[in-house]
Amino acid sequence: MSELDALTGLPRDAGGPVFAAPWQAHAFAMALALHEHGVFAWSEWAATLSSEIQAAQRAGDPDLGDTYYDHWLKALESMVAAKGIASAAELGRYARAWQRAAERTAHGAPIVLGAADLQD
Repeated sequence: MSELDALTGLPRDAGGPVFAAPWQAHAFAMALALHEHGVFAWSEWAATLSSEIQAAQRAGDPDLGDTYYDHWLKALESMVAAKGIASAAELGRYARAWQRAAERTAHGAPIVLGAADLQD
């Protein structure tokens, strides 16, 4: 059994994981890359993801599968902050910058994050 097989709830088809949006694939790839570079053990990742899913369920998430990568992203942010790669404040700053850039971008156009977006 592979490490990915151990992740219950992972949206997949016969070819492997499936993604509803590009950001989901990016978050997935970042977690895999961090693991492959030894930032965290896969068991540590699985435990963090499981905790995020359980917290969401306690808060009322019906767990229909459509929020899986939201939990994946929260787990990734938690691991990055816990490992000192980026602080929660830095992650928040980038989230706000991304939101500003997305708001000014026409639908379907690539979002460009500029230096001005990073100014809080």
